[in-house]
Amino acid sequence: MNKVDHNKDNEITLKILDEINREPVITQRNLSSQLNIALGLVNAYMKRLAKKGYIKITKGPMNRVKYALTPSGFKYRVGLTYDYMHQSINYFRSAREKIDETYRQMIMKRVEKVLIWGDGEVAELAYISMRGLPLKLVGVIDSSRVEKGFFGHEIYPPEEIGSLDYDVILVTSLDAADARERIRSLDIDMGKVYTL
Repeated sequence: MNKVDHNKDNEITLKILDEINREPVITQRNLSSQLNIALGLVNAYMKRLAKKGYIKITKGPMNRVKYALTPSGFKYRVGLTYDYMHQSINYFRSAREKIDETYRQMIMKRVEKVLIWGDGEVAELAYISMRGLPLKLVGVIDSSRVEKGFFGHEIYPPEEIGSLDYDVILVTSLDAADARERIRSLDIDMGKVYTL
């Protein structure tokens, strides 16, 4: 299993353990729905967690199943939580470094007006990092228009990009390849596009 698959596996395991800790009488169908993963996959995770001794499965009245974290399951959950937080901190630290370097390049090229493509955590970090710099946020491009929807700035649909006055586009979308393809389809000069 490669590192990405291992991290995804740990993330799903942590979410399942969190849900069991929060609601011991949860069904596998509800877990599947809440975590947006296949029912068969939830079943496989539950069997593996029980086999490893991290959860205890008991039958209640009317064939209701109740799950409980064992002491080793609780300890394992704490370890997964720590790992997840550590990875998140490293991810955001790396994103912040990329943002700072990108802004340094923009400032050296005398860019003033920035349009952010993507409305998510990385976009928020990019906006916060912009404060105090000689850069101005024009707005954000996302799927639909929302007035003052991003820290008091407009969110525009991609179709309105032609009416906006900007120097560069900063792609903060997690699917940068898809965003760049969409930007290309709008006949935008790719020399004005920065990707994190």
